[in-house]
Amino acid sequence: MIHALRAELLSVPHDPRDHPHPMRHEADGLLVIEDGIVVARGRYAELSKRYPDVPTQTLPGLVVPGFIDAHVHYPQTDRIASHGEQLLDWLDRHIFPAEQAFADRAHADEVAGFFLDELLRNGTTSALVFPTVHEGSVDALFDAAQQRNMRVISGKVLMDRGPVGLRDTVASGRAESEALIRRWRGRGRLGYAVTPRFVLASSDAQLADAGALLAEHPDVLMHTHLAENVRECDAVAERFADAADYLDVYDRFRLVTARSVFAHGIHMSDRACAHLHHSGAGVAICPSSNLFLGSGFFNFGLNDRHKVRLGLGTDVGAGTSFSMLRTAGLAYQAALARCEALDPFRALYLATAGSAALLHIGDKVGALEPGQEADFLVLDPAATPLLARRTARADLADRLFALQILGDDRAVAATYVMGQRAWSRGT
Repeated sequence: MIHALRAELLSVPHDPRDHPHPMRHEADGLLVIEDGIVVARGRYAELSKRYPDVPTQTLPGLVVPGFIDAHVHYPQTDRIASHGEQLLDWLDRHIFPAEQAFADRAHADEVAGFFLDELLRNGTTSALVFPTVHEGSVDALFDAAQQRNMRVISGKVLMDRGPVGLRDTVASGRAESEALIRRWRGRGRLGYAVTPRFVLASSDAQLADAGALLAEHPDVLMHTHLAENVRECDAVAERFADAADYLDVYDRFRLVTARSVFAHGIHMSDRACAHLHHSGAGVAICPSSNLFLGSGFFNFGLNDRHKVRLGLGTDVGAGTSFSMLRTAGLAYQAALARCEALDPFRALYLATAGSAALLHIGDKVGALEPGQEADFLVLDPAATPLLARRTARADLADRLFALQILGDDRAVAATYVMGQRAWSRGT
Protein backbone atom coordinates (compact mmCIF):
# COMPACT_ATOMS: atom_id res chain seq x y z
CA MET A 1 0.00 0.00 0.00
CA ILE A 2 1.32 3.41 -0.97
CA HIS A 3 0.52 6.69 0.76
CA ALA A 4 2.15 10.08 1.28
CA LEU A 5 2.62 12.61 4.06
CA ARG A 6 2.95 16.34 3.51
CA ALA A 7 4.90 18.14 6.25
CA GLU A 8 8.00 20.07 7.12
CA LEU A 9 10.76 17.45 6.95
CA LEU A 10 14.16 17.56 8.67
CA SER A 11 16.93 14.99 8.93
CA VAL A 12 20.68 15.07 9.48
CA PRO A 13 22.10 12.05 7.62
CA HIS A 14 25.75 13.02 8.15
CA ASP A 15 27.81 14.12 11.15
CA PRO A 16 28.29 17.91 10.95
CA ARG A 17 31.74 17.26 12.42
CA ASP A 18 32.85 15.50 9.25
CA HIS A 19 30.53 16.67 6.47
CA PRO A 20 30.11 20.16 4.96
CA HIS A 21 26.45 19.60 4.02
CA PRO A 22 25.05 17.31 6.71
CA MET A 23 21.40 18.39 6.79
CA ARG A 24 18.36 17.81 4.62
CA HIS A 25 15.34 20.08 5.07
CA GLU A 26 12.14 20.59 3.14
CA ALA A 27 10.02 23.41 4.58
CA ASP A 28 7.06 22.01 2.61
CA GLY A 29 7.97 18.43 1.91
CA LEU A 30 6.40 15.20 0.72
CA LEU A 31 7.30 11.76 2.05
CA VAL A 32 6.02 8.88 -0.07
CA ILE A 33 5.78 5.51 1.69
CA GLU A 34 5.04 2.08 0.27
CA ASP A 35 4.74 -1.00 2.48
CA GLY A 36 6.54 0.77 5.31
CA ILE A 37 9.50 1.92 3.19
CA VAL A 38 10.29 5.47 2.04
CA VAL A 39 10.18 5.42 -1.76
CA ALA A 40 10.48 9.16 -2.39
CA ARG A 41 11.15 12.37 -0.52
CA GLY A 42 11.37 15.94 -1.74
CA ARG A 43 9.70 19.31 -2.06
CA TYR A 44 5.92 19.01 -2.24
CA ALA A 45 5.62 21.36 -5.22
CA GLU A 46 7.88 19.11 -7.31
CA LEU A 47 7.32 15.59 -5.97
CA SER A 48 3.52 15.75 -5.80
CA LYS A 49 3.40 15.92 -9.60
CA ARG A 50 4.97 12.45 -9.78
CA TYR A 51 2.38 11.03 -7.37
CA PRO A 52 -0.87 12.83 -8.22
CA ASP A 53 -3.14 9.93 -7.27
CA VAL A 54 -1.45 8.86 -4.04
CA PRO A 55 -3.54 9.52 -0.89
CA THR A 56 -1.80 12.32 1.01
CA GLN A 57 -2.18 13.38 4.64
CA THR A 58 -0.92 16.72 5.94
CA LEU A 59 0.89 16.61 9.27
CA PRO A 60 1.25 19.82 11.29
CA GLY A 61 4.61 20.17 13.02
CA LEU A 62 8.18 19.18 12.27
CA VAL A 63 8.77 15.61 11.05
CA VAL A 64 12.14 14.08 11.98
CA PRO A 65 13.44 10.49 11.86
CA GLY A 66 12.45 8.27 14.75
CA PHE A 67 14.85 8.60 17.66
CA ILE A 68 17.34 5.78 18.18
CA ASP A 69 18.35 5.20 21.80
CA ALA A 70 21.88 3.79 21.70
CA HIS A 71 21.97 2.70 25.36
CA VAL A 72 19.08 2.04 27.75
CA HIS A 73 18.18 -0.52 30.46
CA TYR A 74 14.58 -1.76 30.36
CA PRO A 75 14.74 -3.61 33.72
CA GLN A 76 15.66 -0.35 35.45
CA THR A 77 12.42 1.39 34.44
CA ASP A 78 10.96 1.11 37.95
CA ARG A 79 14.17 2.32 39.61
CA ILE A 80 14.42 5.61 37.73
CA ALA A 81 14.99 8.49 40.17
CA SER A 82 16.56 6.33 42.91
CA HIS A 83 18.28 8.57 45.42
CA GLY A 84 21.64 8.90 46.97
CA GLU A 85 24.50 6.92 45.40
CA GLN A 86 27.19 6.96 42.76
CA LEU A 87 27.49 4.09 40.28
CA LEU A 88 28.77 1.05 42.20
CA ASP A 89 26.76 1.69 45.37
CA TRP A 90 23.71 2.63 43.28
CA LEU A 91 23.91 -0.75 41.52
CA ASP A 92 24.16 -2.63 44.81
CA ARG A 93 21.44 -0.69 46.60
CA HIS A 94 18.86 -0.09 43.87
CA ILE A 95 19.50 -1.95 40.64
CA PHE A 96 20.67 -5.46 41.42
CA PRO A 97 17.72 -6.14 43.78
CA ALA A 98 15.29 -4.87 41.13
CA GLU A 99 16.85 -6.97 38.37
CA GLN A 100 16.47 -10.18 40.37
CA ALA A 101 12.71 -9.93 39.85
CA PHE A 102 13.19 -10.60 36.13
CA ALA A 103 13.58 -14.29 36.82
CA ASP A 104 9.76 -14.11 36.72
CA ARG A 105 8.71 -14.05 33.06
CA ALA A 106 5.36 -12.44 33.83
CA HIS A 107 7.12 -9.54 35.53
CA ALA A 108 9.52 -9.19 32.60
CA ASP A 109 6.60 -9.16 30.14
CA GLU A 110 4.79 -6.41 32.03
CA VAL A 111 7.85 -4.17 32.34
CA ALA A 112 8.92 -4.75 28.72
CA GLY A 113 5.50 -3.68 27.45
CA PHE A 114 5.46 -0.52 29.54
CA PHE A 115 9.07 0.27 28.58
CA LEU A 116 8.49 0.02 24.84
CA ASP A 117 5.28 2.04 25.02
CA GLU A 118 7.20 4.72 26.88
CA LEU A 119 9.83 4.75 24.14
CA LEU A 120 7.13 5.24 21.50
CA ARG A 121 5.49 7.99 23.55
CA ASN A 122 8.81 9.82 23.49
CA GLY A 123 9.37 9.35 19.76
CA THR A 124 11.93 6.53 20.05
CA THR A 125 11.42 3.80 17.46
CA SER A 126 14.73 1.87 17.72
CA ALA A 127 16.97 1.05 20.68
CA LEU A 128 19.97 -0.93 21.92
CA VAL A 129 18.68 -2.32 25.20
CA PHE A 130 20.22 -3.95 28.26
CA PRO A 131 17.98 -6.70 29.73
CA THR A 132 19.15 -8.79 32.73
CA VAL A 133 21.16 -11.94 33.21
CA HIS A 134 17.96 -13.98 32.78
CA GLU A 135 17.34 -15.57 29.38
CA GLY A 136 13.60 -14.92 29.75
CA SER A 137 14.18 -11.18 30.11
CA VAL A 138 15.43 -11.12 26.51
CA ASP A 139 12.51 -13.22 25.27
CA ALA A 140 10.08 -10.85 26.99
CA LEU A 141 11.65 -7.78 25.37
CA PHE A 142 11.86 -9.32 21.90
CA ASP A 143 8.28 -10.60 22.07
CA ALA A 144 7.01 -7.15 23.03
CA ALA A 145 9.14 -5.42 20.38
CA GLN A 146 7.91 -7.78 17.68
CA GLN A 147 4.30 -7.08 18.65
CA ARG A 148 5.00 -3.35 18.14
CA ASN A 149 7.14 -3.88 15.02
CA MET A 150 9.99 -1.92 16.61
CA ARG A 151 13.67 -2.22 15.75
CA VAL A 152 15.31 -3.45 18.98
CA ILE A 153 18.74 -4.94 19.63
CA SER A 154 19.45 -6.74 22.89
CA GLY A 155 21.20 -9.74 24.43
CA LYS A 156 21.42 -11.66 27.69
CA VAL A 157 23.68 -9.94 30.23
CA LEU A 158 26.85 -11.88 31.08
CA MET A 159 27.97 -11.49 34.71
CA ASP A 160 29.48 -14.53 36.42
CA ARG A 161 30.89 -12.28 39.16
CA GLY A 162 27.51 -10.71 39.91
CA PRO A 163 25.62 -10.92 43.20
CA VAL A 164 23.65 -13.99 44.23
CA GLY A 165 20.51 -14.14 42.10
CA LEU A 166 22.17 -12.33 39.20
CA ARG A 167 25.08 -14.62 38.56
CA ASP A 168 25.56 -16.94 35.62
CA THR A 169 28.55 -19.11 34.72
CA VAL A 170 30.78 -19.15 31.68
CA ALA A 171 28.99 -22.26 30.46
CA SER A 172 25.43 -21.11 31.18
CA GLY A 173 26.10 -17.65 29.78
CA ARG A 174 27.37 -19.15 26.55
CA ALA A 175 24.58 -21.73 26.25
CA GLU A 176 21.78 -19.23 26.90
CA SER A 177 23.31 -16.64 24.54
CA GLU A 178 23.61 -19.24 21.77
CA ALA A 179 20.03 -20.33 22.33
CA LEU A 180 18.76 -16.75 22.11
CA ILE A 181 20.73 -16.08 18.93
CA ARG A 182 19.25 -19.19 17.32
CA ARG A 183 15.75 -18.33 18.52
CA TRP A 184 15.65 -14.70 17.44
CA ARG A 185 18.13 -14.28 14.57
CA GLY A 186 16.41 -12.89 11.49
CA ARG A 187 13.02 -12.43 13.15
CA GLY A 188 11.23 -9.18 12.39
CA ARG A 189 13.29 -6.09 13.05
CA LEU A 190 15.28 -7.58 15.92
CA GLY A 191 19.03 -7.87 16.44
CA TYR A 192 21.31 -9.51 18.99
CA ALA A 193 24.18 -8.09 21.04
CA VAL A 194 26.72 -10.00 23.13
CA THR A 195 26.34 -8.16 26.44
CA PRO A 196 28.96 -8.44 29.19
CA ARG A 197 27.74 -6.02 31.84
CA PHE A 198 31.13 -4.42 32.46
CA VAL A 199 34.63 -5.63 33.25
CA LEU A 200 34.08 -5.94 37.00
CA ALA A 201 31.01 -8.18 36.59
CA SER A 202 32.75 -10.94 34.62
CA SER A 203 35.68 -13.25 35.17
CA ASP A 204 38.59 -13.34 32.74
CA ALA A 205 37.21 -16.63 31.42
CA GLN A 206 33.79 -15.14 30.74
CA LEU A 207 35.23 -12.06 29.04
CA ALA A 208 37.33 -14.34 26.85
CA ASP A 209 34.28 -16.42 26.00
CA ALA A 210 32.31 -13.27 25.15
CA GLY A 211 35.06 -12.35 22.70
CA ALA A 212 34.89 -15.81 21.17
CA LEU A 213 31.09 -15.63 20.92
CA LEU A 214 31.34 -12.26 19.17
CA ALA A 215 33.87 -13.63 16.68
CA GLU A 216 31.70 -16.66 15.92
CA HIS A 217 28.64 -14.53 15.08
CA PRO A 218 29.62 -11.74 12.66
CA ASP A 219 26.05 -10.41 12.52
CA VAL A 220 25.79 -9.53 16.24
CA LEU A 221 26.93 -6.44 18.15
CA MET A 222 28.83 -6.17 21.44
CA HIS A 223 27.28 -3.88 24.05
CA THR A 224 28.83 -2.93 27.38
CA HIS A 225 29.94 -0.08 29.67
CA LEU A 226 33.28 1.73 29.59
CA ALA A 227 35.01 4.24 31.85
CA GLU A 228 31.84 5.59 33.43
CA ASN A 229 32.87 6.33 37.00
CA VAL A 230 36.21 7.14 38.67
CA ARG A 231 35.85 4.50 41.38
CA GLU A 232 34.90 1.91 38.75
CA CYS A 233 37.96 2.85 36.67
CA ASP A 234 40.19 2.54 39.75
CA ALA A 235 38.82 -0.94 40.47
CA VAL A 236 39.46 -2.03 36.89
CA ALA A 237 43.01 -0.65 37.06
CA GLU A 238 43.62 -2.53 40.31
CA ARG A 239 42.41 -5.82 38.87
CA PHE A 240 44.28 -5.39 35.57
CA ALA A 241 47.40 -3.57 36.71
CA ASP A 242 49.27 -4.35 33.49
CA ALA A 243 46.57 -2.90 31.21
CA ALA A 244 47.22 0.38 29.43
CA ASP A 245 43.71 1.60 30.31
CA TYR A 246 40.12 0.38 30.68
CA LEU A 247 39.64 -0.12 26.93
CA ASP A 248 42.79 -2.22 26.79
CA VAL A 249 41.14 -4.75 29.09
CA TYR A 250 38.30 -5.25 26.62
CA ASP A 251 40.81 -5.36 23.78
CA ARG A 252 42.78 -8.25 25.23
CA PHE A 253 39.56 -10.28 25.23
CA ARG A 254 38.78 -9.41 21.56
CA LEU A 255 35.84 -7.23 22.51
CA VAL A 256 36.95 -4.05 20.70
CA THR A 257 35.74 -4.35 17.10
CA ALA A 258 33.74 -2.33 14.58
CA ARG A 259 30.64 -3.95 16.11
CA SER A 260 31.35 -2.76 19.66
CA VAL A 261 29.14 -0.16 21.36
CA PHE A 262 30.54 1.23 24.61
CA ALA A 263 28.27 3.29 26.86
CA HIS A 264 29.65 6.42 28.59
CA GLY A 265 33.39 6.62 27.80
CA ILE A 266 33.89 9.60 30.11
CA HIS A 267 37.32 8.95 31.61
CA MET A 268 39.27 8.22 28.45
CA SER A 269 42.86 8.70 27.30
CA ASP A 270 44.11 9.83 23.90
CA ARG A 271 45.39 6.29 23.35
CA ALA A 272 41.96 4.79 24.03
CA CYS A 273 40.12 7.25 21.76
CA ALA A 274 42.62 6.68 18.97
CA HIS A 275 42.09 2.93 19.30
CA LEU A 276 38.31 3.32 19.25
CA HIS A 277 38.62 5.19 15.96
CA HIS A 278 40.98 2.72 14.34
CA SER A 279 38.90 -0.27 15.45
CA GLY A 280 35.63 1.27 14.23
CA ALA A 281 34.04 0.90 17.67
CA GLY A 282 32.06 3.77 19.13
CA VAL A 283 30.54 5.39 22.20
CA ALA A 284 26.94 5.93 23.25
CA ILE A 285 26.97 9.28 25.07
CA CYS A 286 24.74 9.24 28.17
CA PRO A 287 24.62 12.78 29.57
CA SER A 288 21.60 12.31 31.82
CA SER A 289 22.96 9.36 33.78
CA ASN A 290 26.46 10.85 33.81
CA LEU A 291 25.05 13.86 35.60
CA PHE A 292 22.61 11.96 37.85
CA LEU A 293 25.28 9.59 39.20
CA GLY A 294 27.95 12.30 39.43
CA SER A 295 30.13 10.43 36.95
CA GLY A 296 31.40 13.39 34.91
CA PHE A 297 30.96 15.12 31.55
CA PHE A 298 31.61 13.48 28.19
CA ASN A 299 34.62 15.00 26.41
CA PHE A 300 33.42 15.90 22.91
CA GLY A 301 36.68 17.66 22.07
CA LEU A 302 38.85 14.62 22.81
CA ASN A 303 36.57 12.24 20.92
CA ASP A 304 36.18 14.58 17.97
CA ARG A 305 39.95 15.01 17.63
CA HIS A 306 40.13 11.26 17.13
CA LYS A 307 36.92 11.11 15.05
CA VAL A 308 35.32 8.52 17.33
CA ARG A 309 31.97 7.18 16.16
CA LEU A 310 29.24 8.56 18.48
CA GLY A 311 25.59 8.04 19.30
CA LEU A 312 23.23 9.13 22.08
CA GLY A 313 21.53 7.13 24.84
CA THR A 314 19.07 7.94 27.60
CA ASP A 315 20.52 5.22 29.88
CA VAL A 316 17.30 4.85 31.86
CA GLY A 317 17.22 4.16 34.82
CA ALA A 318 20.31 6.16 35.85
CA GLY A 319 19.16 8.42 33.06
CA THR A 320 16.23 10.42 34.34
CA SER A 321 14.11 10.70 31.19
CA PHE A 322 13.01 8.52 28.28
CA SER A 323 13.02 11.66 26.13
CA MET A 324 15.79 11.84 23.55
CA LEU A 325 14.93 15.53 23.16
CA ARG A 326 15.68 16.08 26.83
CA THR A 327 18.83 13.93 26.53
CA ALA A 328 20.03 15.99 23.57
CA GLY A 329 19.55 19.14 25.64
CA LEU A 330 21.62 17.66 28.46
CA ALA A 331 24.32 16.71 25.96
CA TYR A 332 24.53 20.39 25.00
CA GLN A 333 24.93 21.37 28.65
CA ALA A 334 27.53 18.67 29.28
CA ALA A 335 29.54 19.88 26.30
CA LEU A 336 29.32 23.48 27.47
CA ALA A 337 30.71 22.43 30.86
CA ARG A 338 33.92 21.67 28.94
CA CYS A 339 33.66 24.94 26.95
CA GLU A 340 32.36 23.15 23.85
CA ALA A 341 29.09 24.03 22.11
CA LEU A 342 27.00 21.20 20.65
CA ASP A 343 25.16 22.37 17.56
CA PRO A 344 21.41 21.47 17.63
CA PHE A 345 21.66 19.81 14.21
CA ARG A 346 24.53 17.66 15.43
CA ALA A 347 22.51 16.77 18.52
CA LEU A 348 19.69 15.61 16.21
CA TYR A 349 22.25 13.62 14.19
CA LEU A 350 23.46 11.87 17.35
CA ALA A 351 19.88 10.97 18.31
CA THR A 352 19.06 9.59 14.85
CA ALA A 353 21.54 8.80 12.08
CA GLY A 354 24.53 8.83 14.43
CA SER A 355 23.02 6.22 16.72
CA ALA A 356 21.86 4.25 13.67
CA ALA A 357 25.41 4.12 12.30
CA LEU A 358 26.77 3.14 15.72
CA LEU A 359 24.26 0.27 15.87
CA HIS A 360 24.98 -0.80 12.25
CA ILE A 361 21.41 -0.11 11.17
CA GLY A 362 22.14 3.12 9.28
CA ASP A 363 21.10 1.55 6.00
CA LYS A 364 17.65 0.90 7.45
CA VAL A 365 16.73 3.85 9.69
CA GLY A 366 17.87 7.25 10.92
CA ALA A 367 17.57 9.64 7.98
CA LEU A 368 14.22 9.13 6.19
CA GLU A 369 16.03 8.54 2.92
CA PRO A 370 14.46 6.55 0.07
CA GLY A 371 14.97 2.86 0.74
CA GLN A 372 14.89 3.28 4.50
CA GLU A 373 12.13 2.16 6.85
CA ALA A 374 9.58 4.89 7.52
CA ASP A 375 10.11 5.41 11.25
CA PHE A 376 9.55 9.03 12.24
CA LEU A 377 7.91 11.36 14.73
CA VAL A 378 6.06 14.64 14.57
CA LEU A 379 7.39 17.39 16.83
CA ASP A 380 5.10 20.16 18.02
CA PRO A 381 7.06 23.38 18.67
CA ALA A 382 3.95 24.85 20.34
CA ALA A 383 3.39 21.90 22.70
CA THR A 384 3.62 24.10 25.81
CA PRO A 385 2.97 27.80 26.27
CA LEU A 386 6.67 28.47 26.85
CA LEU A 387 7.76 26.51 23.76
CA ALA A 388 5.13 28.28 21.68
CA ARG A 389 6.34 31.66 22.88
CA ARG A 390 10.02 30.81 22.37
CA THR A 391 9.61 29.31 18.88
CA ALA A 392 7.21 31.89 17.44
CA ARG A 393 8.96 33.50 14.46
CA ALA A 394 12.17 31.52 15.26
CA ASP A 395 14.30 30.09 12.48
CA LEU A 396 14.85 26.34 12.12
CA ALA A 397 18.00 26.16 14.26
CA ASP A 398 16.39 28.11 17.10
CA ARG A 399 13.22 26.01 16.95
CA LEU A 400 15.22 22.79 17.09
CA PHE A 401 17.40 24.03 19.94
CA ALA A 402 14.36 25.18 21.92
CA LEU A 403 12.77 21.76 21.47
CA GLN A 404 15.94 20.12 22.82
CA ILE A 405 16.24 22.43 25.83
CA LEU A 406 12.57 22.94 26.69
CA GLY A 407 10.99 19.87 25.14
CA ASP A 408 10.25 16.35 26.37
CA ASP A 409 7.48 13.82 25.69
CA ARG A 410 4.95 16.67 25.55
CA ALA A 411 6.57 17.92 22.34
CA VAL A 412 5.98 14.60 20.55
CA ALA A 413 2.62 14.82 18.76
CA ALA A 414 2.83 11.38 17.11
CA THR A 415 5.20 8.49 16.47
CA TYR A 416 5.14 6.37 13.31
CA VAL A 417 6.65 2.90 12.84
CA MET A 418 7.06 1.58 9.29
CA GLY A 419 4.79 4.35 8.07
CA GLN A 420 1.95 3.54 10.46
CA ARG A 421 0.99 5.63 13.48
CA ALA A 422 2.13 3.77 16.61
CA TRP A 423 1.33 6.48 19.15
CA SER A 424 -0.29 9.88 19.15
CA ARG A 425 -1.09 12.47 21.77
CA GLY A 426 -4.61 12.12 23.09
CA THR A 427 -4.97 8.42 22.23
